Amino acid sequence: MPSKPPSIPRDKENNFTPEMIAKRQAFIEAQTGVKTPHITAASFDPASLQGNIENPIGAAQVPIGLAGPMLVKGEHIDGWVYVPMATTEGTLVASYSRGMSLLSKIGGIKATVVERFMQRAPVFHFPSAREARVFGDWLRDNLAGVKQAAETTTSRGKLSHIEHYGVARFWYTRFNFTTGDAAGQNMSGKAAQAACHWIMENCPKDIRPDSYTLSGAIDTDKKHSQLNTLHSRGARVVVEATIPRDALMEIMRVETKEVYRMRRISMTGGMLAGTSNNGVHAANGIAAVYIATGQDAANVAESQAGITHVELHDNGDLYWSLTLPSLIVASYGGGTGLATQRECLEMMDCYGEGKALRLAEILGATVLAGEISLSSAVVGNYWVESHDAHGRNRP
Repeated sequence: MPSKPPSIPRDKENNFTPEMIAKRQAFIEAQTGVKTPHITAASFDPASLQGNIENPIGAAQVPIGLAGPMLVKGEHIDGWVYVPMATTEGTLVASYSRGMSLLSKIGGIKATVVERFMQRAPVFHFPSAREARVFGDWLRDNLAGVKQAAETTTSRGKLSHIEHYGVARFWYTRFNFTTGDAAGQNMSGKAAQAACHWIMENCPKDIRPDSYTLSGAIDTDKKHSQLNTLHSRGARVVVEATIPRDALMEIMRVETKEVYRMRRISMTGGMLAGTSNNGVHAANGIAAVYIATGQDAANVAESQAGITHVELHDNGDLYWSLTLPSLIVASYGGGTGLATQRECLEMMDCYGEGKALRLAEILGATVLAGEISLSSAVVGNYWVESHDAHGRNRP
């Protein structure tokens, strides 16, 4: 059996200092023979990384392009914005900018945040389904006590409501929290744990659960689910625009009726595939803005789900809407305060308190711009040519 290689250098008290980062950089070069002049060229203060990463050695430098300008007509933004997008996919920023140009020319993108919650989903264990059902009735009657216990752990999080699902001898719940301007996964987990402690202490002994599991998996953290589509995880954002036929012809060089026909075909194909989004590439725009602005990139898994709806009017104009039921964003906390990410948020006036819903509207509008641009490129038969000329497929 080969000997175990040496451990990564680490200092329990001062792991986020230039000296410790330099030690790890030298260590990985000695172990692998790979020099890392680019990884180690990061400009941020190492002390700012604590709580965001362990054993730092530098940074992954993903190019950031600027898309826009884009006119968004929301309730939290009503004006123009430029959108930073971090990506290595050629043509992406150009395509989104083209969609933004079209939608801005016709008066902007209407954006509406319907609701915004974050979940943790405790499941309670019982001898049989009968006891589980009785417990569910008690839990509904004692929501005020559960809410008070949960909210002792946070100044921003509020327990809005609890969903109930009885399965076998288990009582699955889904605690829905509002979380201020944070994404709120950790906040919700801590609050739900406090609520569960209160439940176990205050539930009458004859109906008290045998035990509980803090997450029964129906919060579906960092994975898509139909439950998230029905009961929003993150912000439920609807973005919409009515595109005049002449404007689409001028900028995208395609007919509205042909785009509408393509959407109907794609709806059928999406049903055949069982896809979680009947659009074209929401994940592209979401991932690019997430990386630029310090969002949790793994949340793309649930945030990319979407429902596209189009209508062709008698005059040839095309109504297009996109509903993103689980768009998880934060303007505060997590990675948003890191140097590069904060700068990108500040470009859009989306950093700090009271800005999360503004970011949700901007991101929803960005995705709609990308959907219309790529759909038009597919219909107009210049999708592949664009990648050949400007993207990764160029000669």
